[in-house]
Amino acid sequence: MHTTITFRTMPRESYQEGLNSLREDVLYMSEVVLERLRLGLDALEQKDEEMAREVIEGDDEINQLYLDLERDCIDLLALQQPVASDLRFIAASFKIITDLERIGDLATNLGEYSLEAERDVYPEVDIQDVADVTIEMVESAMAAYGEEDADQCYTIADIDDEVDERCESASETVVRDLIEREIDADSSEVEIEQLMADVSRLLLTIRDIERVGDHAVNIAARTLYMVENDDDLIY
Repeated sequence: MHTTITFRTMPRESYQEGLNSLREDVLYMSEVVLERLRLGLDALEQKDEEMAREVIEGDDEINQLYLDLERDCIDLLALQQPVASDLRFIAASFKIITDLERIGDLATNLGEYSLEAERDVYPEVDIQDVADVTIEMVESAMAAYGEEDADQCYTIADIDDEVDERCESASETVVRDLIEREIDADSSEVEIEQLMADVSRLLLTIRDIERVGDHAVNIAARTLYMVENDDDLIY
């Protein structure tokens, strides 16, 4: 649970406590975001309206966590004179909560897609498996942040290359099938519109899952910079 950090004329001990609280609260935010992401994917797979609405309505909580932590970062920067390593930690945390908030937005997208979905158009395109990989990437990136593990950051970047390839392949499968599909002459305009809506939604889902992986790499990149002052993974 987030605890607001308050400091005006802050003793050094309280400043260190503020840094520790920031790390704990960023990790807590990541747990909330990952929970919503899993729920969004479950809602999409099961076409569960109740789950979908829970994800959509829960976005406000994530946005508030982001705003609270943003204020904490600003207070730590404004009211103290952080040494270089602390400055990198605060700056990295500030960037990471932005990525987490955007993953929360992607989870909300999945909830909205599931409200529109009535069927699996391309069961051969295994979105859930790729999504599971991106969730593991975010978990690993946050573990690297919490433990200051630089080596793990490079592993996450390598996995993202595989995720990008799988997402590209999935999108190509969908588009190729659509091009090759013979629409029956008896198909109504409503049926054709439904097919196009289903295809569009699936392509957007693939795109959003790929973006979760991209945000995991961003988190890893900021963590690497925080730990080793190395900007190798920052795009």
